[in-house]
Amino acid sequence: MGRMHDINRETANLLSTAPDPGSAIPDLSFVIPAYNEAETITETLTRVSRKARRLVQHAEILVVDDGSTDETLSLVESGHWEVPVRLLRLSRNFGKEQAIMAGLRHAVGRAVVILDADLQEPLRYVDTMLEHYREGYEIVYAVRAHRDDESWLKRRCTATFYRFLNFGSDVPMPAGARDFRLMDRKVVDALCSLPESNRFMKGLYAWVGFRSLAIPVELQPRGGGSTKFSFPRLLKLGMTGLTAFTDWPLRMWTGIGMVLASLSILYGLFLAGRTLFLGHDVPGWSTLAVAIFFFSGIQLMSIGVLGEYLARVFSEVKGRPGYVIAENTTISAAPEC
Repeated sequence: MGRMHDINRETANLLSTAPDPGSAIPDLSFVIPAYNEAETITETLTRVSRKARRLVQHAEILVVDDGSTDETLSLVESGHWEVPVRLLRLSRNFGKEQAIMAGLRHAVGRAVVILDADLQEPLRYVDTMLEHYREGYEIVYAVRAHRDDESWLKRRCTATFYRFLNFGSDVPMPAGARDFRLMDRKVVDALCSLPESNRFMKGLYAWVGFRSLAIPVELQPRGGGSTKFSFPRLLKLGMTGLTAFTDWPLRMWTGIGMVLASLSILYGLFLAGRTLFLGHDVPGWSTLAVAIFFFSGIQLMSIGVLGEYLARVFSEVKGRPGYVIAENTTISAAPEC
């Protein structure tokens, strides 16, 4: 009994509610990617800073402005928060995955919480994450308790995507996993050490390993604004995930080619035998046309799959960073009355 607690005693005590007052390292860092979240960012930072003050003595909040075009930036800069807030302004919109990585690379806390700015994920679950973290888990992440708020089509597409993603993958990825999670410093360091620039974060969280625990989360309606993930963005992210963590599409087309080659050989033998024993008849042009179009389509699809993987390789070889930081500002906490 108590084996996990004994093994991870050092990790379990990292987030003591009474840390050394002279410590310069925050006990907890909150990373909040934001893109056009003017309707919710003030309320989000107010709630998060209040929660951080109650949980630990030293905390920080990192807001990563992912090229917002509304008032998100000015609202963060003009606010008075209960804990220090650091603002990372990216030079343009690079996407949520890159905004998360920018925040993780600049977070210095002993543990890091990733949280969306739309207030859908109740902050009370951070308490639960901390409890499990003190028990020795190095990653505590949220999974959707249900998808009743989504359309039938979106639920089926999501399930199908993760089924394809997990097929042949070395690491299983839960379909309902969220970016909302608490991670130990060693996990954050492992993620930041990965050299790739095209990132599918849900896959990378699973790939680095560590002792993980999923907790079901009941999502709330958005506090304002609308989702920034349109279908094209989701499709692009899905292709990144498939090409980054699975190679079965490449192997699938190898199998298809072998099957078609075998069928063509058998069909050729059948035609040769029929000609030898039954005589020769004039083949139909329609059959020939259908065969040409069919095999041409198969070839183009296989070339397209190869192109997707080649595009990822080309992008990585160029060596461009995933994001560019235009401004790094620290907003001091408001003085206590």
